[in-house]
Amino acid sequence: MSATRHRAVGGGVNHVLDYLRRMQAENPSFFYAIQGDNDHTGGSIFWVDATSRMNYAYFGDTVVFDTTYRTNRYRVPFASFSGLNHHGQTVLFGCALILNDSEASFAWLFQTWLHAMSDRRPISITTDPDRLIQMAVTQVLPETRLRFNRWSIFKETQEKLAHIYQSQPTFEIEFKKCVNETETINEFESSWVSLLERYFVMDNEWLQSMYNARQEWVPAYMRDTFFGDFSITERNIGLNSFFEGFVNASTTIQMLIKQYEKAVASWHEKELKSDYDSTNTSPVLKTPSPMEKQAANLYTRRIFMKFQEELVETLANPATKIDDSGTVATYRVAKFGEEHKAHTVNFTSFEMKANCSCQMFEHSGIICRHILAVFRVKNVLTLPSQYVLKRWTRNAKIGDMQDEHATELPNNSRESLTDRYNTLRQEAIKYVEEGAKSIHVYNVAMDALQEALKKVSSAKNQSPISAEDGALSNGRNQELHAAGDIETVACQSARGSHQSAFYFY
Repeated sequence: MSATRHRAVGGGVNHVLDYLRRMQAENPSFFYAIQGDNDHTGGSIFWVDATSRMNYAYFGDTVVFDTTYRTNRYRVPFASFSGLNHHGQTVLFGCALILNDSEASFAWLFQTWLHAMSDRRPISITTDPDRLIQMAVTQVLPETRLRFNRWSIFKETQEKLAHIYQSQPTFEIEFKKCVNETETINEFESSWVSLLERYFVMDNEWLQSMYNARQEWVPAYMRDTFFGDFSITERNIGLNSFFEGFVNASTTIQMLIKQYEKAVASWHEKELKSDYDSTNTSPVLKTPSPMEKQAANLYTRRIFMKFQEELVETLANPATKIDDSGTVATYRVAKFGEEHKAHTVNFTSFEMKANCSCQMFEHSGIICRHILAVFRVKNVLTLPSQYVLKRWTRNAKIGDMQDEHATELPNNSRESLTDRYNTLRQEAIKYVEEGAKSIHVYNVAMDALQEALKKVSSAKNQSPISAEDGALSNGRNQELHAAGDIETVACQSARGSHQSAFYFY
């Protein structure tokens, strides 16, 4: 970070810290941590609220780490962790001020974020192409699939190859087509070679470096991993979608917290509206299929619309059996007039399982038209349970979280208060959702709530707070030295010296 920018940020860090201390004092599940020494001038700052931590337990399978605001055209080196909720909307998983651009600082940030999320590792993570971030992800999340944002690569390619873009206007179109529209690795490889030969750029160093990193950004190499994408181009945009319209080049660090709260409130309102629409309105069905009706009752509205699109397309994508071993039948599925784009589906009747060469289900969690076409042939009238991801359903936040162990916190007094808070909050949300469905139910819910409040107050007066909980409640703001693996990973500098890290619960 430049000296000028550091001075501009430094004056507002205490404003951010005051906010974090206040929020943590009000809510035992609010988490923040500071890297570095006590003056907080050299290290990064991370924070995540209770709602984000709970949302991660439901939707933490794929994560976006956005460092758009880290570039010098922005006044605040702000970064965020986000994902997708059951409506396919952006949901926040934490924020950071990156005051130290180094591999050790990013490693600290990822380790601290992981610690706040009870060490539950995502299946995949998308970031801007950056060597320091890549090294930190490899170190802290070695089993998580790393993907570079294509929008950033396309943007940088346009800058690096400006002379080619100007002299050969069709290059950009064909370059993006080569990346976005090739479905198999062999198809991409062939298209790439053809592109380079056609424009005489076989020896271009930038394109060669992009080719060397192809497994981290070209879709053909990642179709077997869940990223929550509904289409190849859908998330081919900048990563800063959660704070877009709230944080910009003129946002100062003094303004950041206010804009952060506005963004959180805005997205929460959007989710509530989508929840209401999914629960209280019925989509228009386009077929007499029992499967469509089943999906309409299971999925949130946006996800159902995507499923419905796939289901309707089966009418134009007939399935033809090409092999049958007795246990596994193989089908060729192609759209009328596009037989050269056929896909292969293997179907096991006994287990009611199918897999398709397009790998849409693996990548997005929504079943593809090709498997649905085979289901039609085999007279499979309802969706088998293994093809309905709970994270895309109306009930995504009801019942057990995605992985029970993901929400388990260390068994000590400090974490037990957080655990109790999260459990009560989760149950309260379900209570509100049920209680608001009609005037009669609302009145019953309010009466029950008032009665429950009296019982809680009575129990609190009769049951003294334990010494441990009392110490926690009164001393949440004290600084705690990190120990074990977190300190080792997060606090090593390039010189091998040891900094301290501080956690706040």
